[in-house]
Amino acid sequence: MNKFILLLIAALSLSLHSNAKDGYNINVKFNDAKDSLVYLCHYYGKNTTVFKDDSARLSSNGEAIFQSEKKIIGGIYMLLFADKSASMELILTNGDNFSLEVSKANIYQTAKFKGVTENSDFYAYQLFLVEYGKGYQKIEADIASAKTKKDTAVLRDKMKDKGKELTNYRASFITKKPTSFLAKIFNAVEEPEIPSELPTLADGKKDSSYPRLYYKQHYWDKFDLHDDRLIYSPLYERKLDDYMTKLVVPVPDSVIRECDTLLAATSGHEELFKYTLWYLTRWTETSKVMGLDEAFVYLVENYYMRGKATWIDSAQLSKYVKRAGDIAPNMIGKPAMDLRMLDTSAMKVIPLSSVKAKYTVVIFWSPTCGHCQKEMPQFDSLYKAALKKYDVKMYAVEADNETEKWKTYINEHKLSDGWIHVSDPQRTTKFRDFYDVYSTPTIYLLDEQKIIRGKRIDHTNLLGLIDWLEKKKKTASSATDTNKKK
Repeated sequence: MNKFILLLIAALSLSLHSNAKDGYNINVKFNDAKDSLVYLCHYYGKNTTVFKDDSARLSSNGEAIFQSEKKIIGGIYMLLFADKSASMELILTNGDNFSLEVSKANIYQTAKFKGVTENSDFYAYQLFLVEYGKGYQKIEADIASAKTKKDTAVLRDKMKDKGKELTNYRASFITKKPTSFLAKIFNAVEEPEIPSELPTLADGKKDSSYPRLYYKQHYWDKFDLHDDRLIYSPLYERKLDDYMTKLVVPVPDSVIRECDTLLAATSGHEELFKYTLWYLTRWTETSKVMGLDEAFVYLVENYYMRGKATWIDSAQLSKYVKRAGDIAPNMIGKPAMDLRMLDTSAMKVIPLSSVKAKYTVVIFWSPTCGHCQKEMPQFDSLYKAALKKYDVKMYAVEADNETEKWKTYINEHKLSDGWIHVSDPQRTTKFRDFYDVYSTPTIYLLDEQKIIRGKRIDHTNLLGLIDWLEKKKKTASSATDTNKKK
């Protein structure tokens, strides 16, 4: 090939590149709708969240144009009628220019696309799913009505084969068009295939933990954490949910390590990083698992306070910093802040540090709180039935300055044996700040050294926690004795 031809090809390539346009141009024609307002929306992380990008009104002929010259991220978008009478999903990538003709009443079967778009492939897949779903439901119905175990087993094998049809469809498409966005979608929903043969341990036994470990290690293999378009789809949050709740060990160290790994993987990809940090922040802050608020504090201190969340304003940043500041002093493993409280006579100071007990249950409560009124007698019954043998004391703090009602409630319910009742009428201890008491009852478990070992617990899980701590001590003591003998 001579130099002239090479130069001509290079010039043509540059020309095409320079003429490439950002944004989108979508010519829409609905055969059975007119004079209707239609929105162009995009998903954001999950299928329950969509944001409006554009709008157009169908003409008397059912036609409309959606057009923009602004660069878009792209992803799975949606045409949504303003009256919510119908919607249809679209793949939209930056620079797409296509036309669509469709009937609102029968979208999958009638949608026809022309131009620069992946939607012909996308809708071929939708049609496949419709037929696939019918076949799958038929097998499910047959299993429900099967008369014998043999018939059921045959049908279950048939269901497995049916499942392979879906996997094979996606795999075949990925092979044919590996760089397409639809291939990215198919890869994103793919799950790791666990090897059928278990590895053998040193003692000759099969490693039963291997399937779970393999699944976790390969969970993100085919999900492109560098492609922001996957945020504009309904896939990512479900993947994160399943990973964090089912595969990650729910202890602070493990959660923090996984947070760092995911945020490192998405770093430099604005939308994925933003969504990942937002999700992990919300997940750790609202988790019902005791102690995971430590991971929330870690995220605030290491990402928000270091300026890595560039998209949030100062007001939102202040909220995160304040919340982390409220939690930090009372995390599990931290020494409990001492409290110098007055007894019911308001004459004697009883510091929390003065309580001599193997375990101290610190309860912030109010006699006017309905939940407290139910919980306090339950704790008393639990103390008499099981806690007393562990040398437990209840340091019960009246939180709302309801002095007379407080004393009356204590006397009526005979909360005496094992109980130390105190209050802070002048609010000199700042107990609400140090113990993050924003509702009642708020309950902590302290050990003999007044180290926090449990928080936000109740009468249903306190005994289990103490039993676990006792077993942990025995295990540690046994290991120490063994090491000494060696």
